[in-house]
Amino acid sequence: MENALDKQLKESNSATSVGESQRKGCYYTSIPRVVKCKGISGQELTSLNLDKTQLLETLLAKEYGCSEDLLLGELQFAFIAFLMGQSLEAFFQWKSLVSLFLGCSEAPFKTRTRLFTKFIRVIYYQLKYGLQKDRIDESGPSLLDDSWLSADSFLHRLCKDFFSLLEDGSVVDGDLLSWARKFKELLENNLGWEFQHGSAIDGMYFEEDDEFAPQVEIMGDEA
Repeated sequence: MENALDKQLKESNSATSVGESQRKGCYYTSIPRVVKCKGISGQELTSLNLDKTQLLETLLAKEYGCSEDLLLGELQFAFIAFLMGQSLEAFFQWKSLVSLFLGCSEAPFKTRTRLFTKFIRVIYYQLKYGLQKDRIDESGPSLLDDSWLSADSFLHRLCKDFFSLLEDGSVVDGDLLSWARKFKELLENNLGWEFQHGSAIDGMYFEEDDEFAPQVEIMGDEA
């Protein structure tokens, strides 16, 4: 479904005339899907794409003036624009930001523990609100259609790896772990998702056309 929506968004953008493109609208920060750096080895490049910590730090410095709140604010805005405005562009920006956060392995433990605690709290309340039934008709659908968050979605795959990462960590911040557990319970109870314990590497699986799959270098056998 996500691939179909992505195609629909691209077709919509390509059909926009030059005059229409100059109208006022929402402008989002560009989040690279793949980290590309010159002058480094293939192994180092693979490492940068497997752990998005360096990308997160670069974006915070260059795009958000080192303000964590501005980054979280864009995450909030994109979700609201998607949920209330039914904006496909907003959904894919939200997806990019969530994928950036959940793709970090070092930052949650060392450099950005407080940021990740706030991020988990933010996304917890986003989905808690989005998945609640309509207040007028309790039997009606939730504000956020379940089809956006199916068991084979990007969010399920990334959350599975992230939860395993925290569970396998030798030292984890108590607040971060507490909010992660609440978030996990929300996904399990409201969406019926299952998260089997395993290492972050074991939990990694991606569709062939998943644009958020990490770039992995296949090393040949040494003679």
